[in-house]
Amino acid sequence: MNHKFIKIHAKDNVWVALSDLPAGENLQTGDSKLVLVEDIPAKHKFYEISMDTGSPVFMYGILVGHVTRQVKAGERMSVENLHHATDSYAYRNINYQWQAPDISAFAGRQFMGYHRADGQVGTANYWLFIPTVFCENRNLEVIKEALHNALGYAVTPKYKAFADQLVQAYENGVSADAIDINSLRATSSKNRIFKNIDGIKFLTHQGGCGGTRQDAAVLSKLLAAYADHPNVAGITILSLGCQNLQLSDFRADIHARNPNFSKPILVYEQQMPLSEEELVSNAIKDTFKALITANEQTRKPAPLHKLVLGVKCGGSDGFSGISANPAVGYCSDLLVALGGKVLLAEFPELCGVEQSLIDRTIEKEDAEKFIQLMQSYSKAAIEAGSGFHMNPSPGNIKDGLITDAIKSAGAARKGGTSPIVSVLDYTEPATKPGLSLVCTPGNDVEATTGKAASGATLILFTTGLGTPTGNPVCPTIKVSSNTKLFHMMPDIIDINAGQVIDGTKTIAQMGEEILDYCIKAASGEVIPKAVLLNQDDFIPWKRGVSL
Repeated sequence: MNHKFIKIHAKDNVWVALSDLPAGENLQTGDSKLVLVEDIPAKHKFYEISMDTGSPVFMYGILVGHVTRQVKAGERMSVENLHHATDSYAYRNINYQWQAPDISAFAGRQFMGYHRADGQVGTANYWLFIPTVFCENRNLEVIKEALHNALGYAVTPKYKAFADQLVQAYENGVSADAIDINSLRATSSKNRIFKNIDGIKFLTHQGGCGGTRQDAAVLSKLLAAYADHPNVAGITILSLGCQNLQLSDFRADIHARNPNFSKPILVYEQQMPLSEEELVSNAIKDTFKALITANEQTRKPAPLHKLVLGVKCGGSDGFSGISANPAVGYCSDLLVALGGKVLLAEFPELCGVEQSLIDRTIEKEDAEKFIQLMQSYSKAAIEAGSGFHMNPSPGNIKDGLITDAIKSAGAARKGGTSPIVSVLDYTEPATKPGLSLVCTPGNDVEATTGKAASGATLILFTTGLGTPTGNPVCPTIKVSSNTKLFHMMPDIIDINAGQVIDGTKTIAQMGEEILDYCIKAASGEVIPKAVLLNQDDFIPWKRGVSL
């Protein structure tokens, strides 16, 4: 890789700056020379040739926009001179041929997971608290404080210690500036009582009543999916009683999803009647007794094909599609070749790459389902006065992702190159080995929430700007696209794919390193930063327009 600039695909008519390039610099681009007419910041693109208004612009070998005015060779791509554009797509019955990567380095490897009665294998062992309606959120918060402190899951953050010392300094007449947070560190309140329970998680939400009945129905399927998740040992349910999301609906959705479901479910309905004190104390006592049994489960060897890997990007930059995403994509291909499952979601961030995905889809029925989901989602966005073209955030644009098609072309590389075995709507479970597409928004937390619902037992989350996001039941591993971010946010980032940009590792080497880390995380040998920081983000998608 040229360490100053790169053309990603032979068909492209733009180059990507890998470092800051000054105006007037004379660049050798293939067989020709090009003089930059303005400064090109690292991560941004510059035009290879001069073009007239309306001319097509290609990146990653696909159409990503049309220039909105005349542009000069060596000029920086920007929102002022480029508008989002994509090609049409349709089912073409392409006989896609896949060249699987060499998996010899992982032959015979296993991970240490939690084996469930229905054959699924978890990478963690959590107990889950679920409210059927937002009215029970406060009771869950009370229970959370009680159990986390008593059982050793609460962490006294250094920020609390920092605040305590500020108060003490104030009371003693000492200046607040004399207190240094760097001298403090987080400490556990006590040792964990249950060594084989990785955590007690609480899925507070704002649904279950009000809104539309359709919202409650989707929420029920989502909560059922989390109850059925391989990383969950058992569930405590708090219900009010009168809400739209009835317990009978929730139980029916669990059975429809998994007829062999056999995990313990503890149910408490406040209007049965129960006083609030009885509800909370009974839930605490009965859950404690259930945890004793759940703690008897231990990690045991499992083949790698039992892993389900969700791939996600957030806070993306102009390097994401060059380093982190293709490295994760190579890891995805390795796991597919090993017989595992990979989930690629974020449908607004597949805009522009639809044709290549359709051509990789094995079954016509799945290809048509993908087309229908994409078109109905796009139509809903347009009817709301928005559109997929509005997906890039100000941070994305500032760091070189000028159109949604550019962002999507780079984002899709997380899924690798393997054939697509199934297309899943929101909350549908992944059942086939291989790569599946899952319909979710691009929104970070809504997307990770949806991936876990489809069965992801680990999530690889790439970022170029830094994103403090995790999931309550699915360990989330952060991969930086650039080395600067890795050093700037060491408390958030687990893996530095910026080594690809630096030229110290190839995409394949980086992909193998990522899979090796995944195996260790799945075995509990390393704890991802998002887990250590208790980044338990959970946002149900209401199926309205969310990009």
